[in-house]
Amino acid sequence: MSLILGIESSCDETAAALVASDRRILAHRLAGQEAAHRPYGGVVPEIAARAHVEILPRLVEEALAEAGVGLGDVDAIAATAGPGLIGGVMVGLLTAKGLALATGKPLVAVNHLEGHALSPMLADPDLAFPYLLLLVSGGHCQLLFVEGVGRYRRLATTIDDAAGEAFDKTAKLLGLAYPGGPAVERVAAAGEAAAVPLPRPLVGSDEPHFSFAGLKSAVLRAKESGRHADADIAASFQQAVVDCLVDRTRRAIVAAPGATALVVAGGVAANQAIRAALADLAHRHDLPFVAPPLWLCTDNAAMIGWAGALRFEAGLIDGLDAPARARWPLDPLAEKARGAGVKA
Repeated sequence: MSLILGIESSCDETAAALVASDRRILAHRLAGQEAAHRPYGGVVPEIAARAHVEILPRLVEEALAEAGVGLGDVDAIAATAGPGLIGGVMVGLLTAKGLALATGKPLVAVNHLEGHALSPMLADPDLAFPYLLLLVSGGHCQLLFVEGVGRYRRLATTIDDAAGEAFDKTAKLLGLAYPGGPAVERVAAAGEAAAVPLPRPLVGSDEPHFSFAGLKSAVLRAKESGRHADADIAASFQQAVVDCLVDRTRRAIVAAPGATALVVAGGVAANQAIRAALADLAHRHDLPFVAPPLWLCTDNAAMIGWAGALRFEAGLIDGLDAPARARWPLDPLAEKARGAGVKA
């Protein structure tokens, strides 16, 4: 059994965790920055990076104390090396490099998306490769065939906005507080999902990818029209996102048979309407449905420690020259999507 110190700082969550390769989370410390970013309606990279610098050393100390271990007791130090806001990524990765250099422990540079992709295995020990993953977060919306640690085949990605971006922008259009995703979900609970006619981009298309920019624009027009209550706009928007995700995932199930389960991960996977619709889709295709608990869906260090443990035990360790990356695709061989293609 190996014990890994995990560090996460890719966006506006600062976190440290001690995770064992037998799936035990010995400690987890997380500090959010919602209050700092709320006046701006979104994450300000410079503010986020400065907060990581101030908070991370204390969180590492607290996590070690909670687990009752010292740095000498860990087998490796894992940190998010990208993708993400480059300033924040550098803070976490450089901290991990300094600890690795000081202690002589191996460094594991973890792809943040791999952390999300493998996190469902922390929640379900019976989950086995290969599984079909819908990775849906603020910056990414992808369907991946997860074949093993470090082995990912991308089936679809977004050609413009990710689902989480659309939630955040819709929240801003409706004057809701940051973070936008949970705010839209709360308001949608009081609305009628069929009240506002909104588009479902690419639904029914032979193209495998996602698109949410047009839906966001339609929300803007609905708001400006003055004909609809905010709760109805939120509920109709949320239902449109659900319909898009279910349609594209259904297509992937058919296009890539052989999956052991349908798995969802990423911050948007905390949305209950999305979870329920995907669970129903999995049932209709005779697939087990696996979703991490809500706290493992959002950014956290436990998933980084877990991915680090799996990579460490597979011999996938990194040198102290491992770079911080703003973009880092899980499947670098995937064909570039049309449009912006930056989320690939």
